[in-house]
Amino acid sequence: MESIRIYIIRLLGILKVEKSKNRQFEFFPVRLSAVEAKEKVSRTRFLSQKFASRYNSEYSESLEVTNFYSKWVIGIFLLAMLTSCTDVVDVEVQNGPERLVVEASLDWEKGTPGNVQTIRLRKSTPFFDTSTTTDVTGASVVVTNDTNGTRFVFADQNNGSYQTTTFEPILGQSYSLRIEHEGEVYTARETMTPVTEITNVFQDREEGFDDEVLEVHIVFTDPPEEGNNYLFRFQRRGDLLPDLEVAEDEFVNGREIDWWYEIDDDDDDRLPFEPGDVVDIEMYGISTPYYDYIKILVDQLGGQGLFETTPVAVKGNCINETNSENYPFGYFRLTEVVKTSYTFVEDE
Repeated sequence: MESIRIYIIRLLGILKVEKSKNRQFEFFPVRLSAVEAKEKVSRTRFLSQKFASRYNSEYSESLEVTNFYSKWVIGIFLLAMLTSCTDVVDVEVQNGPERLVVEASLDWEKGTPGNVQTIRLRKSTPFFDTSTTTDVTGASVVVTNDTNGTRFVFADQNNGSYQTTTFEPILGQSYSLRIEHEGEVYTARETMTPVTEITNVFQDREEGFDDEVLEVHIVFTDPPEEGNNYLFRFQRRGDLLPDLEVAEDEFVNGREIDWWYEIDDDDDDRLPFEPGDVVDIEMYGISTPYYDYIKILVDQLGGQGLFETTPVAVKGNCINETNSENYPFGYFRLTEVVKTSYTFVEDE
């Protein structure tokens, strides 16, 4: 069977997850399952259980001796820590150059005019700096429809935000962003990407990693055209931050898809869903370049292992026309989005 790689992005420590074979995708009338293990999450736990079982049965006597000496060594180590002196070490962290950060996500919700849009500009700061004001004011921000030449001026709100109330989103058409700030010109180009409708939302316990916790399912049909990419945003009301997931239709083109989301029982910060919980759901249609950008973020920020690629600066689609070395951070994104919510109920 074909494998499906799902990249789950969690804010505050973006996490890459490869869904395990337990996850079933409904592509009617065919049922297809992913075959790659959820290595980033379950590998350590799985190996620990596997080898513990093996050695408990074959080398139980050796383990008892090993455990005795392990506890003895750990005890001495802890005693040494408690009686030793403590020195404070100041670590100098190298700071990178200050750069413009562009937050330009023009999202058009289905069923709305989409005329009110906001772009935010700020400056990057050192990692440990929490006091510097980063809002960028006084810039010129203009978005242009490349097909008909219509210009949309984003007015400075004097707080780092730039807003227009006259934007006209047209699916499939290209738009250009132009920012002028401190004598330099930044540009980007992107296409307004459509998204399909969500046809059903329901709850279950069968398809997730843990069959004892609730999960929410959304059902939609992937368009017959190849190259559709999706960004999912799930947030339980009351949680500080949402979870983000992205997917492509390489192996599911044109099929009906049952997509589920759960909060793992192993999550130390949050409890699984319970009856009465309300989760807000957003599904975006995203371009292939933006999908590739998200995958790079997943690889770079999902943790560094022995065989991981070396981290590099992650660049979006914004470029500095005046000085290419002073490139900005961020992305100019145009998407159509469908929104819904679901309230969990008691199992029948």
